[in-house]
Amino acid sequence: MNLTNRDIEDLIAFRRELHRFPEISNEEKETARRVVSFLAGTGADEVLTGLGGHGVAFVYDSGQPGMTVLFRAELDALPIAEISDIPHRSTVEGKGHMCGHDGHMAILAATGRLFGRQRPAKGRVVLMFQPAEETGDGAAGVVADPRYAAIRPDFAFSLHNLPGTPLGHVRLREGVVNCASRGLRITLEGRTAHSSMPESGISPMMAVSRLTPRLAALGGGAFTSDDFAMATVTHVRMGEPVFGVAPGHAEIRVTLRTRLDARMADLCATAEALVREEAEHHGLQCVFDYHEIFVASLNEPEATAHLGAALDAEGVPHDGAQLPMRASEDFGVFGHASKSAMLYLGSGVERPNLHNPDYDFPDDLIAIGARIFMRTARNLLG
Repeated sequence: MNLTNRDIEDLIAFRRELHRFPEISNEEKETARRVVSFLAGTGADEVLTGLGGHGVAFVYDSGQPGMTVLFRAELDALPIAEISDIPHRSTVEGKGHMCGHDGHMAILAATGRLFGRQRPAKGRVVLMFQPAEETGDGAAGVVADPRYAAIRPDFAFSLHNLPGTPLGHVRLREGVVNCASRGLRITLEGRTAHSSMPESGISPMMAVSRLTPRLAALGGGAFTSDDFAMATVTHVRMGEPVFGVAPGHAEIRVTLRTRLDARMADLCATAEALVREEAEHHGLQCVFDYHEIFVASLNEPEATAHLGAALDAEGVPHDGAQLPMRASEDFGVFGHASKSAMLYLGSGVERPNLHNPDYDFPDDLIAIGARIFMRTARNLLG
């Protein structure tokens, strides 16, 4: 079963509407409403809303015994101001779909239209519109929702568009495809003083000047190795922007990145020990907290093979180039309780990179992505 020309027109219009009204992580209330409205006519057997925040799941049930197969797209946009002059550019100041999640939603909506017309022969399909991917807490929130247990899949699949890859060409491989990462915020507390008497205070200045290069040096190992680690200092703030006060407070933010979750635990412990050492040496108190926590995304072999078979059947070229990626993706959480795999769908060699302020998802990918998902589902469920 294929999409009609009218379907394509509707889906492009839907994608561009989503692009015009972006909502960032954990604020996707209207985006979720638009998705529910667009798929209302497909007659899903069950619609779950408010999953893990603003998540929405549509269930298309054959009524026959069989597996549950889940396909996922993301609801959220980014806090990035769009600079393009396209007719459907963002109407929300400082926010935009610069990662192509609007296109992913359109692909999943296309899949919903097709399953609305013909259910799988056995089992059921779940279309998961997940919130808050960009902050790393969306998939975890969905999986932790008590209602998720009733739709927990045997297989979970997803895709992401990928600039720098020929349009419609897929990157797919087993094993690690996206790194684990997390943001470590370090707070150093001393004692503020008058700038004419800095000796009467406890300044974090020396600790900050030593910590920034030491933290960055924690990275190491070839990216091809499971021992790979990377530490990127992203922000430093000390005291207030005045001349009369010697600082007594500082904050350092660093992004930690590894290929495997176990290696991340070691990296965090090493970073914290380093900070404690410097803080003690300079008479400071230190506090740690973590943000935007992403587990590593691994493609399970059987799930990966199912995607590969669908690509072959649909004549979509694919290889494992460009994988794994240093970038993170929270889809890996679904793989903790299900066999999961994710593919990367080329959005064009000359297209701006993801998170660039002029990025726009190519509408030509909607039908290709829907074909891949539908073939995967039909191969598994009939």
